[in-house]
Amino acid sequence: MKIYQKEVRLPAFPRGFHLITDIIGKEFKEIPAITSGMLQVFICHTSASLCINENADPTVREDFESHFNQMVPENMPYYLHNYEGPDDMPAHIKAALLGASVQIPITRGKLNLGTWQGIFLCEHRDQGGSRRLVLTAFGV
Repeated sequence: MKIYQKEVRLPAFPRGFHLITDIIGKEFKEIPAITSGMLQVFICHTSASLCINENADPTVREDFESHFNQMVPENMPYYLHNYEGPDDMPAHIKAALLGASVQIPITRGKLNLGTWQGIFLCEHRDQGGSRRLVLTAFGV
């Protein structure tokens, strides 16, 4: 079995859902070396998350952001963790709901995503800054 691991630093993105599939493919050149396996993408942060979803229509990303902002609003009086700004505690909750990692099959040296699927950075802070990913690919 082959195992490859690499850390990638993403540039700062504004708050929202951002397609990063191409960045991962460009940064992780070892994926073509795997005929059959898996890629795990892990984000090393607690106020941003990852997900796999529709990559064709950008309004899906806008709808995600709108829905999550309604579902997990800022400035709630019951938030105790508020010293990092009004977007911080909601960002932690959103990240907990979506998760810190995604797994994608690798088939014949390519990510085996569905036709309309892409990997998204879900930036939940207004000024989240650069984000660090750990990419781990394994297989034969």
